[in-house]
Amino acid sequence: MQKNTLFSYFSKSPAVARKATSPVIADDVGEQKSKSPKETASKGLQSRSNGSGSGKVDHKFHVGDIVWAKLEGYPWWPSLVCNHPTLGKHVKQGKKPQVHVQFFDEPHSRSWIPEKYVESFKLQDFERGGKFFTQKLDVVKAVKEAKSALNMKVEERLNLVVCINSDEEEKVEEEMEYTGTTTSTDKTGTSDNEDDTDEDEGGDIGHKTKRNAPRATRKTPRSVASSKKRRRIIMHSDDESSGDDYKPDESDHDSDSGSSGVDENDISEPSSESEAGTPQKSRKRKRGATTTPSLGKARKVLKPSFKVMTPDPKETSEPRGTPQPRKMFATPTVSSKTKSRLSSFQAPEASPGPSAPVDSEESRYPHQRYEWLKDGHRKDRNGNPQNHPDYDPRTLYVPKSFMEKTTPAMRQWWEMKSQHFDTVLFFKMGKFYEFYHMDAEVGVKELGLIYMKGENAHSGFPEIAYGRYSDTLIQKGYRVARVEQTETPDMMQERVKKMSRMVTKYDKVVKREICRISSKGTRTFSFIDGDTCVAQHSYLLAVKELFDDTSGGERTYGVCFVDTSIGKFHLGQFQDDRHSSRFRTLIAHYTPAQVVYERGKLSPKTQQILTNSLLSVIKEALAPGTEFWDASKTLKTLSESQYFVDEEGKGQGLDGEEEGGRGTMPAVLLDMVSESDALGHSAKEGYELAVSALGACTWYLKKCCLEQELLSMRNFELYTPLDVDGAVKENVVDFASGRQHMVLDGVTLFNLDILENGTTGTLEGTLLERLDQCCTPFGKRLFKQWLCAPLCNPNSINDRLDAVEDLIDIPDKMAEVNELLKKLPDLERLLSKIHTLGSARRSRDHPDSRAIFFEDTTYSKRKIQDFMTALGGFKTTIQIVEIFKNSTSNFKSKLLGQTVSLASEGGHFPDLTEHLVFFENAFDHNKAKQVGAIVPSKGVDPEYDSAIAGMKAANQRLDDYLEKQRKRLGCRAITYWGTGKNRFQLEVPESALARHTPQDYELQSAKKGFKRYWTAEITEMFADLCAEEERRDVALRDSMRRVFHAFDERYGDWDQAIQCLSVLDVLQSLSNISQAGDGPMFRPEIIPPTQNMQPFIAIQNGRHPCISRTFTGGDFIPNDTYIGTADDNAMDTDSATDTSCCVLVTGPNMGGKSTLMRQAGLIVIMAQLGCYVPAEGCRLTPVDRVFTRLGARDNILSGESTFFVELSETSSILQHATPHSLVLMDELGRGTATYDGTAIASAVVKELSETIKCRTLFSTHYHSLVEEFGHDANIRLGHMACMVENENEDDPSQETITFLYKFAAGACPKSYGFNAAKLADIPDEIVMVARKKAHDFERSADRLKAFRTLQRLGPGPDLAKTLKTMQQMIQG
Repeated sequence: MQKNTLFSYFSKSPAVARKATSPVIADDVGEQKSKSPKETASKGLQSRSNGSGSGKVDHKFHVGDIVWAKLEGYPWWPSLVCNHPTLGKHVKQGKKPQVHVQFFDEPHSRSWIPEKYVESFKLQDFERGGKFFTQKLDVVKAVKEAKSALNMKVEERLNLVVCINSDEEEKVEEEMEYTGTTTSTDKTGTSDNEDDTDEDEGGDIGHKTKRNAPRATRKTPRSVASSKKRRRIIMHSDDESSGDDYKPDESDHDSDSGSSGVDENDISEPSSESEAGTPQKSRKRKRGATTTPSLGKARKVLKPSFKVMTPDPKETSEPRGTPQPRKMFATPTVSSKTKSRLSSFQAPEASPGPSAPVDSEESRYPHQRYEWLKDGHRKDRNGNPQNHPDYDPRTLYVPKSFMEKTTPAMRQWWEMKSQHFDTVLFFKMGKFYEFYHMDAEVGVKELGLIYMKGENAHSGFPEIAYGRYSDTLIQKGYRVARVEQTETPDMMQERVKKMSRMVTKYDKVVKREICRISSKGTRTFSFIDGDTCVAQHSYLLAVKELFDDTSGGERTYGVCFVDTSIGKFHLGQFQDDRHSSRFRTLIAHYTPAQVVYERGKLSPKTQQILTNSLLSVIKEALAPGTEFWDASKTLKTLSESQYFVDEEGKGQGLDGEEEGGRGTMPAVLLDMVSESDALGHSAKEGYELAVSALGACTWYLKKCCLEQELLSMRNFELYTPLDVDGAVKENVVDFASGRQHMVLDGVTLFNLDILENGTTGTLEGTLLERLDQCCTPFGKRLFKQWLCAPLCNPNSINDRLDAVEDLIDIPDKMAEVNELLKKLPDLERLLSKIHTLGSARRSRDHPDSRAIFFEDTTYSKRKIQDFMTALGGFKTTIQIVEIFKNSTSNFKSKLLGQTVSLASEGGHFPDLTEHLVFFENAFDHNKAKQVGAIVPSKGVDPEYDSAIAGMKAANQRLDDYLEKQRKRLGCRAITYWGTGKNRFQLEVPESALARHTPQDYELQSAKKGFKRYWTAEITEMFADLCAEEERRDVALRDSMRRVFHAFDERYGDWDQAIQCLSVLDVLQSLSNISQAGDGPMFRPEIIPPTQNMQPFIAIQNGRHPCISRTFTGGDFIPNDTYIGTADDNAMDTDSATDTSCCVLVTGPNMGGKSTLMRQAGLIVIMAQLGCYVPAEGCRLTPVDRVFTRLGARDNILSGESTFFVELSETSSILQHATPHSLVLMDELGRGTATYDGTAIASAVVKELSETIKCRTLFSTHYHSLVEEFGHDANIRLGHMACMVENENEDDPSQETITFLYKFAAGACPKSYGFNAAKLADIPDEIVMVARKKAHDFERSADRLKAFRTLQRLGPGPDLAKTLKTMQQMIQG
């Protein structure tokens, strides 16, 4: 039996821990000579045939391959497989192989990546829905580089490899010698476990570093002699309390001991100019010298899983090329203390050999074994089990007995977790954010962190990386709570001393508070969160419903939705039909990222809409009354909390009103308050639900610590559904004064692919992607609003078209303006940020004002940088207005002229020059950016100016007193001496005191030949000076906030400028599209409807705006579309049907019917948006609403069949369509039996053409409809033409059908469905059987038709002749 030795207590020694920020230091230093890029390239060509370069292993990744690589803590990244510059190979073999890659990024960096985190590069993986899809700009840029590399030969790709000098790796080795850890080396420099490299080595140490990072050039004698690998044993520190609290007076390594799975040196401040999630944005910082190994100082953490290891001949180090006998080790004597320390490394006695661990992966940590935490056994904070109707999944019941056994800090964690069970807690411990228990699992799974050693699940990262990690979790749909320390240990000690009751151990822990809860619907992108590249809105929606089943299914909705990154609230209440059409339109136009609703108060219909239409959206039920406030409680809370009162305590509303009361409310909210209630605590009739929804938003924002900063912006807007205004008056709608916007409901937006591609879920192929060429984020947001609500007023449409024409006429100026617009930051979001930072109430009451930040200087610099960016942006806006100064008089468009003209010149653009000059001179900008503090100039901060004036006055009195003492003693050599608290001592020469010393002189100190005195007057004046200095320091500490507040006081002007720029940006986007189409672009003619005028649409050679080429690669074939007016070219010339309002469209399968209908709808939308259209001619009367019934789809989650969905959409059309609507209906009735479908389609066509008389394109394959309506004066026939060759009734597989994609007059004889079967590769024998069956059906139909004809015939002279003819027809 093999004896146990000291080495029996160890698992294999881990690889040398290395920094996680630089891929270059992930490399082994196994050879002395670094290879040049050329040598590496030539080696790489050989390795493609010889595996890893040795010729022994045929590896699946070769040098020059393009791959996806996953560096731990970072997203999947396009990379290039390349040889290591010193090892000359690209693969590390072993139990867990690794591949060496260079990332496509700037600057270039490389790393060893575990093979399981390397996958072949496929472009489809980066498409939406692909496993590597992301919208991060740096990754998108890297993918583009990888795509271009794919087109290169292998030799050309290897020229992309950048060799990084190996002295960086030597630096790491040198640093390792100062970590104080136990190391062991062999004589040859090769590691015992070279083939057993830890799988995390590449991931933990492969983070990228900046090219200008300092490099260590001094080499130790050992490193010069030979580069050697080391093994080390990391001992867990006995003191587990270190790092639990913030201890600013201790050295850095003390605070590091509360460390985490990410080294603080590995994380740097994310660059403001790039995405924070990219591997290269890390900066190495020097680690202080350490003397005692501890968990916090370890760059790599041992996993808490160990096994017995005995020396293996295969792993014994031997000199290369020289066989050596295996060394025998004698059993050493081990002290009891050492045995105790090594006991944690000992494997279980019952497992002498390799075996499964005692606990499975699912229960390796204690929290996974707690019964009260398991699914099915959990209770909420009130003790309700999961099957209870009032169970609240957001909270958790934690047994009291368990809480009493935890440490003070863990008790804090569990108390917060019990209230926020559905939230990931970023728990501040010292200078790290830590994850514990189930949150640690999330951190490891989603963020790529590693578990820390210990009994409990635990991981974390340094404070500076919060923005990157929180953003990753939020984008994945998590809620995250930032928990900050709001006390230092010294403050905690002072608090404990003042406690009147007996102090417990739970009192002796620093206070921590939740400072922010963030999710997709509550993001603000503050100084600690970082910026975003997403321009579109992210709404938090609160909805309240009142429904009555006895009223035919009609319901009333109250809504409040807010974009927290901008601070704009939308309030509204409206009636809706049984299909909830208006509510569906609302969530289509303003798609929320998060929804809150009243628990148990929504109808099943509304719940279905939220579930099916918003699948990936966070939905949260709030308790009625306590969380989802009623209108009365909402108004009372808003009034008492004084959210709308400014810093001075004065209302910002109506003058003369009571402060903090109704007068301070925004006008929109004030209109919803009952005038009969003097206290303003009751809502006006018709607004109760809207105000209640505002109450729900307020409660939720308060929970997230956001309500004060958002409500105090007083940015409220009334939401009214687009179809509320504009009633139909006989046969005409007064578009000039009534309805101003076209209605596009959710079904139409989906069917026409306006905002999102219904197939892929992306913007690809959508009208938004095609038309949106805005340069600014706020312009993009406005463009989406315009696109969802095109105009109806002909005057407004023509004014926009005039603006587009005006901009097209000044291309030189527009080129200059576009360049300036592209430089603008997201000023709208910056305004919200600055408002928050300038709030005195927030700086006084918000938990962030008490939080202890280690990176406070960094955050201050970020705040100042944001402020400077905003000022720079508004300076650019003035330049833009100046460019248009000499052109406005020539503009035909009133909208454009007012947008780019100053208010003093009759325009809407505010004059910002005075404001900008004030802030330009308010402080030294360069100094502020360098030091992260603002010292205000004179006249900017009255408090600071007053303190400075007081200091000058105090100093002047002291100078006057000194002059008086000089005269008194007759000595000009008397001066003040001293520093700090000992300042202003009168230093008097002893010769001046020879005659007498004044009695009021108090001796303080002396030196040879001089004595120093204080007097009562000096003491008093010095006290006054110190008081003024204290006032100055207080003002200086608050100076940044005061400057920001001064900026926010001018919010109205800043916001007005942004709105003007938004309009200009949208207009320039429309002008770009109008002159840069794929073919002819035509300015549409909008004809105002008159009394009894037939609404019409006339499109000549129109093209689909989103399709420039067909799937075969040919040019898109244009088509005419005439509805309600005559067409002299393509349609029939029957005068009776010249003005038919309904066009019945037939044609072969895949002939282009749906494309034609979508094309007509999109051209109408573009025309009323104010854009040129892709056609050679376009005239129309305004369309008040576009209805669509296109495609076949079911709604299985709602239990709705395909046919039911068709009929629901049709029902909405029949209820809401007017003579001025446009209806696009594609193949109604195909979801049911032929006769039922034909009957329903026939009835609907009749209703649309005879009763509603709206413009309609109705496509169908029911040829009986053609026969029925062929001579109807209200209906015109048209078909998509095709050419049939080798027509064969017996064998349809011999037919060749060519689609002409041209809309022609008349009906198509049949649908040629067998051609579609042929194209779909249906077997020929099946097609033949089907064709025979079709003949049988046709003959049966002919016979039935003949029988009915015979039945209608009466007795007469021609009866015999008719019977003979029919007999021949039947036999034939």
